[in-house]
Formats: sequence, structure tokens, C-alpha cells
Amino acid sequence: MTWLITGGAGYIGAHVVRAMTEAGERAVVYDDLSTGIAERVPAGVPLVVGSVLDGDLLTRTFAEHAVTGVVHLAGKKQVGESVERPLHYYRENVEGLRVLLDAVVASPDVAHIVFSSSASVYGMPDVDLVTEETPCLPMSPYGETKLAGEWLVRATGRAHGLSTASLRYFNVAGAAAPELADTGVFNLVPMVFEKLTAGAAPHIFGADYPTPDGTCVRDYIHVVDIAEAHVATARKLASTAPGTDLTLNIGRGEGVSVREMTDLINDVTGYDTPAEITARRPGDPARVVASAVRVAEELGWSAKHDVRDMVVSAWAGWGRLHPAVTLGGRSR
Repeated sequence: MTWLITGGAGYIGAHVVRAMTEAGERAVVYDDLSTGIAERVPAGVPLVVGSVLDGDLLTRTFAEHAVTGVVHLAGKKQVGESVERPLHYYRENVEGLRVLLDAVVASPDVAHIVFSSSASVYGMPDVDLVTEETPCLPMSPYGETKLAGEWLVRATGRAHGLSTASLRYFNVAGAAAPELADTGVFNLVPMVFEKLTAGAAPHIFGADYPTPDGTCVRDYIHVVDIAEAHVATARKLASTAPGTDLTLNIGRGEGVSVREMTDLINDVTGYDTPAEITARRPGDPARVVASAVRVAEELGWSAKHDVRDMVVSAWAGWGRLHPAVTLGGRSR
């Protein structure tokens, strides 16, 4: 098997590439490097620089590298930006996927597709645990594009005899190594790091939710576990009949509140800066925690890393990315 990994120079993509190659799978990275970093691609893994909107380049890449499966992670992923630039998100995430699928269908050898989806497809679910049957009511253009992507992948697989899977990630954190750390400051863990190292209090958006401590509860998953889930999914698809389709939550099935996470980050980093409570953000659900039952049944996979592992590894990565920052906390 040879897997084309779109977005393979990005944060999650680089971890998937590393996990796939360590598992003995052959990988080819396809990335436009708009946010990806070429140095993340392991030595010996081909890197094709290009957009998923370039159908001709995709077709040539499939042929030149004898690609037999695709892991599609490329795309835009910021919720707030998607509200401001919906047309951009639909072009990159939906039209880009359509062009990619056109190239897949035109290739005689590509038979498997793993699609990077998101828990954002669920919107604000009013359930204790989110199952794959929980209604999908996305609340942002980003979430809409992920749900539309699932529909496109599933319909194409059924029409053309491809085996497909859509993986709905929950809240990703951590790093396998400092050089693979997330360079963005859009998620809770790096946002708290940024505040602490600047001598400011981290923000908690609302403390009056119907949860044990009043703050939102989320399911956090280590990026290394996400990567291993891709390996398990790729191998499952390679061993199943054409037309197989899977939709799976990728989470730990355990909720952690925002207050608990900020307290943990203070502890790991050696800071002691209480969080500042600010107004709720519109659209934040009180609790979003995955049911991880189906993924265990289908793949025999479960997450191995806890939230402390995530914070410790992310802190090491933050130190590598920000070596000039004067720290008042613990050495990374």
C-alpha cells in the first residue's frame, strides 16, 4: 500500500505520516505549505507541493507514486475565520475535496479514502456522550464543510466501489516530539501557554454552565493517539470489501472541564496564575464528550495518553517554538 497524505506537513498530518511510516506503510505527502512545514516530513518520504484544487497535479502524483489510498487532512480549520470567510472555506474544504475525489475516481489504483472530519459536525449536542448517531447540526461554516465532506466521501465510495472512513476528531492536543508541536494558538492548551508566559491570566469563557464546576467540559485526545487511529483505520479499509464505509468518533470518552485543564496546565508548567472568568462565547456547548465504543469495536483502537501527557508534551513543544520567552514557570 502507498498512502497519499494530504496536509501531511501540518500539525496532525505530520504525526499521521510518522505513525504510518513507523508501521511499515509507504507514505507520500501532498501539501501546499500554506500552514505546513516541509521540515516535518521525514527523510525518505516524498513531498509534493501543491493544492488539492490542482486536479492535474493530483492525477500525476497518483500515477508517479503508485498511490493506492488517500488520507485527506488538508483544509482550513479555524471556526472563527470560517464565519468571516465562508466562501473561502467552502472552496478550500468542499471544492478541494471534490477535485481530489475526481482524481481518485480517475485513478485505476486508488481504492481507499480516510477523511479527516471533526466533532464540530455535531454542533451543540444535548447528550452526555456523543455517539455517531447523534444528530449533526453544525454551527459554523467550518463544521458545515466537514459534514459536507463526509457526504461527498461516502457518496463517492458507494458510487465507485471505494472503501471509505470519516474520522470525527474531538479536541486534539500534545505532540510526539517538540519539533512536531502545533504552531498555532487557536486551541485551549497553547492559548493558556501564551497567557501564562506573557504574565497574564488565562481566560475562561463562562463559569455558569450546567457542569460540575460551571465551566465547559470537553474530550481531549492526544495527537499521537489520533495518528495511531489513522493507522488502524487504513489497515481496516485495506482489509475490507469495496464500498465499506465507516464513521467514527476519535476521542477518549472522558470529559475534562476548562477549569480542570487550566489548573493542570498551571501545575505542569510551574505557574500559579488563576484563570480570569469572562463572558460566555456564543455557541459554546456546555459539554461535548465522545462515545468511544464504536471505534473500539471497529478498529480495536483506544486512546493510550491522558491529559497530563498532552500538556507535558505540548509544553516541550512550546519551549522549542518560543525559546526567547522568559519563563516564570518550570523548565520544559
